[in-house]
Amino acid sequence: MKALVVGSGGREHTLAWSLLGSPRITEVVCVPGNGGTAALPHCRNLAMNPGDFEGIARFALVNNLELVVVGPEQPLADGIADYLQTQGLKVFGPCQAGAQIEASKAWAKALMVEAAIPTARAEAFSDEAAALAYLKQAGAPIVVKADGLAAGKGVTVAQTLEEANQAVSDAFSGRFGAAGHQVVIEEFMTGQEASVLAVTDGQTIRPLVPAQDHKTIGEGDTGPNTGGMGAYAPTPVVTPELMARVQSEVLEPAIATLRRRGIDYRGVLYVGLMITPEGIPKVVEFNCRFGDPETQAVLPLLETPLEEVMLACIEGRLDALDLRWKPGAAACVVVAAEGYPDSYPKGMEIFGLEEAAETGALVFHAGTRRRGDSTVADGGRVLGVTGMGDSFEAAIANAYEALDKICFENMYYRRDIGYRVRG
Repeated sequence: MKALVVGSGGREHTLAWSLLGSPRITEVVCVPGNGGTAALPHCRNLAMNPGDFEGIARFALVNNLELVVVGPEQPLADGIADYLQTQGLKVFGPCQAGAQIEASKAWAKALMVEAAIPTARAEAFSDEAAALAYLKQAGAPIVVKADGLAAGKGVTVAQTLEEANQAVSDAFSGRFGAAGHQVVIEEFMTGQEASVLAVTDGQTIRPLVPAQDHKTIGEGDTGPNTGGMGAYAPTPVVTPELMARVQSEVLEPAIATLRRRGIDYRGVLYVGLMITPEGIPKVVEFNCRFGDPETQAVLPLLETPLEEVMLACIEGRLDALDLRWKPGAAACVVVAAEGYPDSYPKGMEIFGLEEAAETGALVFHAGTRRRGDSTVADGGRVLGVTGMGDSFEAAIANAYEALDKICFENMYYRRDIGYRVRG
């Protein structure tokens, strides 16, 4: 079987690598891919816009690429799965109606209320003055979210009313484009955040091993939010007992409510959780795709071939799937260009990638491209270095050992990834 992966980030490199780990997958084509997928054996890049659904369908059909895996949320929100399915392709990723669960936070909140899923109280506003008036009444700390897709940067956890007001003004000023035409203002929740990536065929929903990520740029979880600066799995904060609650109180009600709305949701349902001090799992957000960088920590632990999982979801037989996991732990440290998540330089040559791989760590490329025989930085988040081990201490040590081999100008990464689980 041949597969096509849509996207260009670290998540997509990980998906391609994981698919190629199966003897059944003979080739993966990435659209458009990155410098890492270009160098992956039995993988090649196709310089095509992920929004060119017709071109992707035509290429997949002509080249007998039977399975299409959609990485990023934007094509899903734009209806790529719906279109490709009409062309007879097997697509792993939800339909456009289902992708609203990430594309509109207000829509997702309404679904959670309907499903009686535990979450923060929230109000949605399409008028800036009304939002500011609500903030004055509610006070801080409080959370302000751009309603639409903002590449993981549309959320502000405001500790002061001034921060909250600024976040509202930023959204309505156009900083996040159409994503900020509406804002959702939520109560501030305390506790530890965790990520549960679940797979579903629209009837059955099965969680993968739980992960925790580090969203902020600075050590000690400080500074502005990013797309994610590191992750580790399986996090001990989500105990088997807690996962059973997530299954019964979050995952199953979400899929059942989507079904009642006439939405056949197949693919990944990513749940961002806040585990309160009382041990209650409350939903922070839903996403319609694999998380990044959680995928870089979760998929290396998956023993069941990835395409088996995906085909079981597509074909409606997930209930019969044997989902197997490797023992031990994985930890991913994201390497960024200095200045991210704001403006950052590009084009810096990256050295030491082969030496890093020799340590046994997995080096997943995110914002990279090939320039002649060299690999250069081409994005804010440049690499994700995943260490594996029998324990979190060993996995984290492996990741940082590999990082010591890598260098490029203006390189930045956090040195405290996994601090909650370090010995």
